[in-house]
Amino acid sequence: MVASQVHLVRHGEVHNPSGILYGRLPGFRLSELGVRMAQAAAADLRARGRAMSGLVASPLQRTQESAAPIAAAFDLPVRTDARLIEPSNHFEGTVMSSALRNPINWPWLINPLRPSWGESYRSIAQRMRAAVDDAFDSVDDGDVVLVSHQLPIWTLHLAVANERFMHDPRKRRCALSSITTLERLNGAIAEVGYVDPAAALGAGATDVGAV
Repeated sequence: MVASQVHLVRHGEVHNPSGILYGRLPGFRLSELGVRMAQAAAADLRARGRAMSGLVASPLQRTQESAAPIAAAFDLPVRTDARLIEPSNHFEGTVMSSALRNPINWPWLINPLRPSWGESYRSIAQRMRAAVDDAFDSVDDGDVVLVSHQLPIWTLHLAVANERFMHDPRKRRCALSSITTLERLNGAIAEVGYVDPAAALGAGATDVGAV
């Protein structure tokens, strides 16, 4: 037996008053609104009436904090998996609008197909797929929740849907505290659901720090 479903949950809003691309930088916690968004995701999972048998999160503070209300809702420990982490990025720690105007940074933009400014999409998809495969095999029954970040979740979505990796970051369907649900169908992973339980909160949220 394996997990019935794997749910990919994105973290909630981050306290980021400077508006920098925080990437893997330490010390970026959830804002007060982000805590409420994470609670909304936990409430949505709880309302499904499904057994949740495992909970895994990226090692970054914002994902660990976003996993906390899910852990409380299902009385689960939070395991950490570095494969769920935000991708590396040359522009980490900068305000993107300013960094893009600086000619010294332009060589990093030369290949958006890879992309040249950070970890390749293929690498992201491979490590996320491995984490999801292991999540399916990690329990005898029930579901597993993985708490991760926008680009890793969206890149896996593209891989599962057999769509090209190059995309407009402004058009990712992966809102703060959203839940993307996967199943194994005929030996392949398929996306079977997407919900945005924090949509009502998201209208007032700031989401500028994602890679």
